[in-house]
Parts: sequence; structure tokens; C-alpha cells
Amino acid sequence: MTSPNSETLLAMSKDELLVHFKTLGIRSLIDDNLDDFLSVAKNERWSARTVLEQLVKREIIERERRSLAWRLRDCKIGSFAPMADFDWGWPEKINRQTIERLLTADFVAQGDNAVLVGTQGLGKTMVAKNIVLNAVHQGHTALFVSAAQMLVDLGAQDSSTSLERRLKHYGQPMLLCIDEIGYLSYDQRAADLLFQVISRRYERKSIIVTTNLAFNDWPTVFPGATSVASLIDRLIHHSEIALIEGESYRKRQAQKQKAAKDKKGKHS
Repeated sequence: MTSPNSETLLAMSKDELLVHFKTLGIRSLIDDNLDDFLSVAKNERWSARTVLEQLVKREIIERERRSLAWRLRDCKIGSFAPMADFDWGWPEKINRQTIERLLTADFVAQGDNAVLVGTQGLGKTMVAKNIVLNAVHQGHTALFVSAAQMLVDLGAQDSSTSLERRLKHYGQPMLLCIDEIGYLSYDQRAADLLFQVISRRYERKSIIVTTNLAFNDWPTVFPGATSVASLIDRLIHHSEIALIEGESYRKRQAQKQKAAKDKKGKHS
């Protein structure tokens, strides 16, 4: 039995090819790409094998592109500054080597955790979002959410079924970033819900936490909660902790802008 040649493969009409491509889920040659592909294949007299190789190559590239676009959409990181804009010289104390290691996002493959500790306005969220971005580009699924948003969401579930569904939502991505633990106080149930999220991911999938409080102060965030010690224990096990200390970078920027306006006003 002889193999089909390229002329046989390319004998179908464009509409026929499009129907078959859609049926097979091949998206790389839909729209205007098909005309170019057919033209090159005909002009260069591609063999049947070359046609198939080029089709597979294009489809793999297109699927990787779409997969990245979906992961970027689903991770919810929003807008943020790149690490090239980070002023390493501003904090009084910073674990730069640790942060640069975390920025590689290599820890995600091992299911390890990261905790960024520091006062407000020093770039913890910026660093966390850049870590999430790098993890997504490595092929990992991720989700960025504030502690307040996640705990309000979980606390609003009015049945065990709906709560289980939302817990699975936060347990699903390979990397979960929980931003700003410590800025608000929560009740016993919120602490238990956070404990459930951390426990479900423990030693399986990675978590990044940003917080303005040392772990010894976490009981003030969840007053009276008995699960705080246990959730901290699970969180810091297999975890890298990066400390950032100093005056608020945003405060400095605001002071600079005010000084510039005052100077401009004096000369006007």
C-alpha cells in the first residue's frame, strides 16, 4: 500500500480542510493561516511527511500560546511593575538572594512554599506577582488572591456542597498566592477555613503568602482561633521565608511628588 503524496493531502478545498481541522480541534491553521500554509506547501513541493511535520509543529506552538494565555487570564495577577523597577537599595534589610531564588519559581515543581514578610509599602505584593508570572511562564497554573477576598468568599458559602466546591477551587492551581495576611482581623471560622486551604495543599502544591506580621503576631489576626499554630506549622514547613524591612517605598514616592509640586508652585 503506497503512502499518499502531498498532492493528495492538499487536494481538498479550503472549506473541506477547515471542517476537518475544526472537527479534530486543530486551530493553528484556521482563519488566514491556512492560505499561507497551503501556498508554501505547494510552492516548496512538500512531501506528505513534511506537511504533517509542519502541521504538528504549528499546532504545538499554537496550543502552547493558547495555554499560556489561559493561565495568565486565570491567575488574576492584574497589573504590576516588573522586577526591573524594584529598588533593591531602598529597604533597610532584604533577603535578596532568597527573593531572587524564589523569582525563578523552581520551588513550585517541588510543592514548596514561600512567605514574604515586611511592613506595608515595601513591594511584597509586587515581588509575589512577579513570582506568579514566572511560574505561569514555566507552565504552572496559578491563582493570586487577597486573604480578605478568599476568606470572604469561603465564609459566604451557605452549604457544605458549595463550600467544598470553593475549597477545591483554591486547592486546584499548582501555585496559590494569598496576599496581605495581617491587615485585617478575622474570626475563628475564617482561621479554620484558611487552615483547610493550607492543609489541602500541604506537601502537594505551593503557596505564597505575603504578610506584614511576624508569625508570633498571627494570633492577633485570628483572636481566639485554636488552628493558628497548626496552619503556621504547615505553612512554614518546606518554606522559604524572605524578610523585607524599612520605610514604605510608596511613602517615599509620595513625599518626592509633594516636594516636586511644592517646588514647582514656588517658581510659578
